[in-house]
Amino acid sequence: MAVQPPPADQRIVIENVAIATVDAADTEYARGHVVILGNRIESVGDGPAPNWLDNVVRRINGEGHLITPGLVNTHHHFYQWITRGLAQDNILFDWLVALYPTWARIDEKLVHAASQGSAAALLKSGCTTASDHHYVFPKDGGDVLGASIEAVQELGLRFTALRGSMDRSKKDGGLPPDHAVEELDDILAASEAAVDHYHDSSFGSMLHVAIAPCSPFSVSTDLLRQSAELARRKGVRLHTHGSETAEEEQFCKELFGMGPTDYFESVDWLGEDVWMAHCVHMNDSDIAKFAETGTGVAHCPSSNARLAAGIARVPDMLEAGVPVGLGVDGTASNESGELGTELRNALLINRLHGYPTALTGRQALRLGTMGGARVLGRQNEIGSIEAGKLADLALWKIDGVMHSSIADPVAALTFGALPPLAVLFVNGNAVVEKGELTTVNEDRIARACARAAKELASRPV
Repeated sequence: MAVQPPPADQRIVIENVAIATVDAADTEYARGHVVILGNRIESVGDGPAPNWLDNVVRRINGEGHLITPGLVNTHHHFYQWITRGLAQDNILFDWLVALYPTWARIDEKLVHAASQGSAAALLKSGCTTASDHHYVFPKDGGDVLGASIEAVQELGLRFTALRGSMDRSKKDGGLPPDHAVEELDDILAASEAAVDHYHDSSFGSMLHVAIAPCSPFSVSTDLLRQSAELARRKGVRLHTHGSETAEEEQFCKELFGMGPTDYFESVDWLGEDVWMAHCVHMNDSDIAKFAETGTGVAHCPSSNARLAAGIARVPDMLEAGVPVGLGVDGTASNESGELGTELRNALLINRLHGYPTALTGRQALRLGTMGGARVLGRQNEIGSIEAGKLADLALWKIDGVMHSSIADPVAALTFGALPPLAVLFVNGNAVVEKGELTTVNEDRIARACARAAKELASRPV
């Protein structure tokens, strides 16, 4: 059952807290207040909250804490929670070939368990909004997309469900096995049905749907082109993988006679309604095209490192004006499943470009909040702490032994170890308290995921 929003007249007051608003001016308060009214932020400012407030059901003393916008995850594959730790030393193409046969055996029961594991890890690391790119739909697997949506709703995570797809198998020159793909017409019909059934475009929606063919090496040109036409007719966003590895770039040049960005441009896949995962191997022309068209990027530093894919040119993208957010990516290539740790990893990995200001701590926080909100097209609702926005907030404890000697609260979060999460609010609801889920029993999720992983591993190929 979906978590319901709190009463519209109910207030929660958080005071004596360090605040990083991540608004347009990067306003910060050393000792301020945030007031939640229903599922929205009523006020934020310096000093104590107004003393006239009524119907206050909870007051939180934020002494020794930092409050930030909830983190926004722009790329994930929830079903991979039950295939972690496999193909540990492979590059992307070999890793995919090793895992496709296993993924092709999933069903709605296993996806429900995996999705709750993935969502739990995200929530416990400060993530309040997540997108899940699901592109494997076995013929006898049942309603796997519906299973993931139901699983997430039970935990209270704001969600963008990406109806993915693959129709280019080995027989057509792609990577997936023949039995793991769908027919083009079936994909388009199912994608449209998912939008019609699930997508809620209203302000404050807990559920969006986007259309998301998997990648250039697993989908046909016709599928890309017709998916773009469908998404724009239905008014939803588009997502895919792009420029992840050098092997992908070579694949595109051999098959299409051009690199990934030029190929996407040729099928009308650049625009403000599009975001792509990874974008590691981008030249100056590619970055300029993304900036000119407003095409977004989901930067996944841990997964890119795990698969030895390379380091995305995030500083250059930001300087050019490309919308960039953070992504966990699937947990078969980022076993931690946490978004909070991506703040620090993005900061450190991007400094390997060779200069210490390649990414600052505050830029890393912006990537994980407002950057992600912009990539998902929700910058007017989430991503910053401003009056009128949705009450998606993370309260971090930074006065413990791991952080108390760091004077700068934002540095404690972005340079230090991931701080303990005191409270996580999604839509005004406290879905995490003292680091633990409040909506679903964590031990039950852990047991279900362990059973699902063993069951999937035992299924014949």
